[in-house]
Amino acid sequence: MEIRKLEPGLFERIKKAREIRDIHFPGQIFFVRPNSTTVITTTGKKCNLNCSHCGGKYLNHMIPITEAGKEIARRKSTSCLISGGCSHDGRVSINLEPLKSVVNGLKVNAHVGLISEEEIKSIATYVDCVSFDFLVDNDTIKEVYHMNKTGDDYIKTYQMLQKYVKVMPHICIGLKGGEIKGEYQAIDTLARLGVEGLVFIIFIPTRGTDYADRKPPALEEVLKLMVYARETFPDIPIHLGCMRPGGRYRAEIDYYAVEVGLNKIVNPTPLAIKRAKELGYKIVYEEECCVL
Repeated sequence: MEIRKLEPGLFERIKKAREIRDIHFPGQIFFVRPNSTTVITTTGKKCNLNCSHCGGKYLNHMIPITEAGKEIARRKSTSCLISGGCSHDGRVSINLEPLKSVVNGLKVNAHVGLISEEEIKSIATYVDCVSFDFLVDNDTIKEVYHMNKTGDDYIKTYQMLQKYVKVMPHICIGLKGGEIKGEYQAIDTLARLGVEGLVFIIFIPTRGTDYADRKPPALEEVLKLMVYARETFPDIPIHLGCMRPGGRYRAEIDYYAVEVGLNKIVNPTPLAIKRAKELGYKIVYEEECCVL
């Protein structure tokens, strides 16, 4: 497969971004196949928000918390991702007692949404990391999540979470139906608030959702955003997470994610692995959720 050529100006920015990465993270790249992480839903298939990009479809692939123990034992998992549908105010309900019975020594990554301080304090001891969808654009929040919340609500929750747990913010590129809107502002806001690491995911047009007929964000726009993130955060790990479109689009994104200088790619395509070898990186393979 031949990778499409980029405009010279963008290619030069990508090259410089990788040089920045190599100064701070020399020699190796991480490729993740999270087979040792069981993905659990605390709400079954129920979600009150019916978000435009998801519509609850992704809950169908998760294990209900009532069945999680058996699945963890069957898979011999060493970690779990706790997630679920959201309430009308954007919160993922995670009850303490079921959580305690499931985790039992496992490493835990939790998606908590706009959780309250009381709730995170109650579960913080059992959670190794919180993956937090971070967005600040009010129009995107309203259109995608159907909530009367603002970017300030996400900022306040992020700052509150930082007091109790490790937080890995996730930015979904093109969340607003494939449109880039607010992602640069989100990066600038994280630079101001402080951040340990950053995960990019990419909007997938999904059958049965409001955005089923939309297209993923343009490759060049995704790469410009990744370059900007590396320029803004020269010395923190930046990951390409598991949610991103497939096919040729994915192959090209993965290839250029290596070129840009991302630190970690989940379920990389063969072209990404090949390019990493060509660049002389030592490849480190991992088997758990990329934030753990």
